[in-house]
Order: sequence, then C-alpha cells, then structure tokens
Amino acid sequence: MTKLKSLLDTGSEDFRANTAHYRAKVAELHALRRSQRVGGPESARARHVKKGKILPRERVERLIDPGTPFLELGELAGLDKYDGVPPGAGIITGIGVIEGRHCMIIANDATVKGGTYFGMTCRKHVRAQRIAWANRLPVVTLVDSGGAFLPDQENIFPDEGQFGSIFHQQVGMSGDGVPQIAVVMGPCTAGGAYIPALCDEVVIVRGQGFMYLGGPELTFAATGEKVDNETLGGGKMHCSVSGVTDHLAEDDAHALAITREIVKHLGERPSPRKTPAPPRAPAYAVEEIYGIVSRDPKVPTENREIVARLVDGSDFHEFKPLYGDTLMTGWGRIHGHEVGILANTGVLFVEAALKATHFINLCVQRDIPLLFLADVNGFMVGREVEQMGIAKAGAKMITAMSSARVPKFTIITGGSYGAGYLAMLGRPFQPDAMFAWPTGRAAIMGPEQAASVLAQVRAQINGREGKTWTKEEEEAFKAPIRKEYEDFQGAYNFASNLWVDSVIEPCETRDVMALLLDITSRRPKVETHFGVFRM
Repeated sequence: MTKLKSLLDTGSEDFRANTAHYRAKVAELHALRRSQRVGGPESARARHVKKGKILPRERVERLIDPGTPFLELGELAGLDKYDGVPPGAGIITGIGVIEGRHCMIIANDATVKGGTYFGMTCRKHVRAQRIAWANRLPVVTLVDSGGAFLPDQENIFPDEGQFGSIFHQQVGMSGDGVPQIAVVMGPCTAGGAYIPALCDEVVIVRGQGFMYLGGPELTFAATGEKVDNETLGGGKMHCSVSGVTDHLAEDDAHALAITREIVKHLGERPSPRKTPAPPRAPAYAVEEIYGIVSRDPKVPTENREIVARLVDGSDFHEFKPLYGDTLMTGWGRIHGHEVGILANTGVLFVEAALKATHFINLCVQRDIPLLFLADVNGFMVGREVEQMGIAKAGAKMITAMSSARVPKFTIITGGSYGAGYLAMLGRPFQPDAMFAWPTGRAAIMGPEQAASVLAQVRAQINGREGKTWTKEEEEAFKAPIRKEYEDFQGAYNFASNLWVDSVIEPCETRDVMALLLDITSRRPKVETHFGVFRM
C-alpha cells in the first residue's frame, strides 16, 4: 500500500484555532455523557441501594470481563425529550465482553422513572436487538422495570418498532439460534413479563425479582384474590412451581455470577471469516484531527488528512485517484481489519458516483466491509450535469450501496445533506452502525440554502399577489427558518432521536471501528444480489 503523505501545518494559526474549537466540542460531548451515566436523581439511587441492589451501570461493569471495553449505544437517546429523564431514556444498551465473548447487554435503569419504558426506550431496546440479531450476538437483558410509561402509550403500544417489536424480535432471534438470557433483578410486570419468558434461560433474584402479568393490586381488582408479591411472582415460586425461571440467585452479585456461567457454556465463539493483520498505529497522531476539521462549516475539511490518521500505518491503497476526485475511495486497515473507505472530498459529480459504484462492487466481490465518511453538500446540480445523467449515475451509486450485503458503517464527520446524505449510507439504508462526530450535521439542505429556497418561493407568491418586501422583511422571514435547520441538523439532535447510534469523537473512532469490524467478521457471509443498474 501507499503511505498517505500529510501536508498539514500543525504550527499554523488556523490549526490552533480549529483545535481549540474542537476540544470545546469534545468537552461538551463528555459532559453530556457524564449526565447520562449518573442515572436518576440522588434520592432514587439511594432507594435503589437501600434495597440491597447494585446500581444499573455497576451491574453492567460487574457483568463484563474486567478491563474490557463496553461500547455503549444510544447513550444520548431521548436527550431533552422527557421531563426528569436524563439522556439514555432509562435504559443502558451496548456491546461488552462476557467470558471472552462479545454480547449485547440491555439493562433497565430503575433509578430513572422506575425503569419504565418511554417511546424512545422502546426504540433503543429494539435497535440493540437488531444489532445483536444481525451479528448473532448473545443478548443478556438485566430486567428491572415498572413496564410501560402509560402517558406515552401512542409511542409505546400500537406500532412496529415499539414495545411489541421487542417480543417479535426475541422470537425471530430464537429461531435463528441467537442465545438470549434474562436476569430478573426487580419488578417485571404485565407485558414486560414476556421479555424473560421468551428467553432461553432466566435468572431471578430471591425477594427482589418479581414476574407477573398482573400484580397484587390488579389481581385483587380483577378476581378479588388477595396475594403478596412473593407468592404471586417471586423467585422461589417461579423456580420451583411455575418453571418460568431457571436459576434462583440470592442477590445481584450472585445473579451476575450465574449469568457469566451461562455465557461460558454457550458453545464455541465463531471464528472470523478473514484473519486480521497485526494492528499498527497511524503514522500521524489521531489527535491532530481536532485541528483538521474546519471550525467554519462553510470551509471544507481536507478529508484526505483525516483518513491518514484513521488507517493503520497511514497506508491506503487508493482506487481511481485521478477520476471522480470529489470522492476518495480505497482500501486500508483499522486495527488490522481490512476495510473499504469512501470519503467525500467535495460535491458528488457523475464521475464520483460511478467510481463509488465500481468500488462498492469490488468490495462486495472481495467480501470487504465498507466505511462511509460522510461530509458532503449533496450531488452537483445544473443543466450540464443533468444532461450528463447525474440522476442515473447517482442511482447506480445508491443501488450499489443499498444492495451490498457486506458489513457497512457510516460516520458523519462534517455536513451531510440531501441526496448526498442518503447516497453516503444514510440511516434509511440500514447501516450496521452509524455514528456522528460532534461536528456532524445532516438535513435535507443546509440552513442558509433552506432559508434562501423558501424565501424565493415566498417572493414568487408575493409577485403573483402584487406584493414586494424589503431586505429587512426578507431577513426576518429567513431567520427562523435558518434557526430551525440549525437546531435540526446537529449531531445531538440525531443522537436524541436515535438517528445515529452514538456521538463519538475522532480519537475513539479507531477503537469503535475495530470492535465492530471484529464482530461483523464473525457472522455468516450473506450473498449480494445487486438491483438493476440503469445504463
């Protein structure tokens, strides 16, 4: 491979200003993460501990192998959406290592509104399941939930992707042989009782975990029968009488130890389809990306410099470097795992779209994962490119990207707008994982473009009605539109709505991708059947 040569001037004023700006962005990200990791209010955490329970995040830490990473997913889901609910929507989801095996861990946080499910909680749980299912990851669910948050029923109950989809996916995963383990560490009521009931094995904590379709109060209201929690749905009853649960634990620590033992006996871990090369650090410091990403959204970022700081040894075998040069394509390695990279270096022209199509086709033939580094204003517009068939070329690129069944990942590093967002493996095309850097932005179009387009439409209407407006009136019309698009496009809005799986920073990117490339390399290969390429 060819080593990418950096032309970066790390002593320039521009580099220093970009670095200071980006470090502030990273500090903001870590502050949001800290607010999420605290959990619910201090009073709720104190009550949780007083009951003899381990706090939710500590449960996860004790469950995974000591010293191993936990890749948290959806950690900012629900940000600023619910009163009194911190980022994360009351549930912890992520990939951790248990007994040497990667597992998807889903843990209710009972310190946040009793661990009840909001609409975003459901979506986050479902998303974690889908990632686990696609990659054949065992799922360990730490159950401690009061069930549905009833005032939010329209976002919980009736539709696909909500609470019922959790059960549907459990059945599908079971049919495909994906192991599922539940650990009942608190209440598990009404429909929520089916989460453990649909698992392969269930651990329940004595005197603390309770499972029932209707609690004591509902049972009395419906039947007149008076019964206590333990008799109705306690651990000893379920392990010795109903058979709904399989292992009785004395406390949280015992339950987690039993769970680790269950995972140990899940069978041999799948081997990777390809053997990775020995990992190597990039030739240039990853932290230098802080000074490369432009602090001004109107000034493009030199993504060639970014790629040089992400791939092993800064070695990159570029494909068609002289053709369609507004898109950089080629092969590199991340922690030894081979990956095909598509990185924007400008607006998408006909040639860039055709190059992407060819490159994706090659990666599919060679069973090489794809990584899209999105930073694009969209496809080029105008009479000349329309006559060149840019819609046809773009359709080829989208067909190749959408059809490819190799592992696919997206990182929004800068702005990603319009059809460019879609063509660079936007969320509608179901990437295996999608992340944004703190500077990531995405929308139908940029704030200024949106304000200008809508102002032109308004001006045309005014013209038909015989009206005119001043520059000041036009600016007053544009300002709220600009603000609306600026608020929408930010990485944290996308994370809050779970349109990206997490916001990560550049220095975390190699480790995150290494973990995901390792996991996806162990799942069965899926054959690709390309759609029709319009000629």
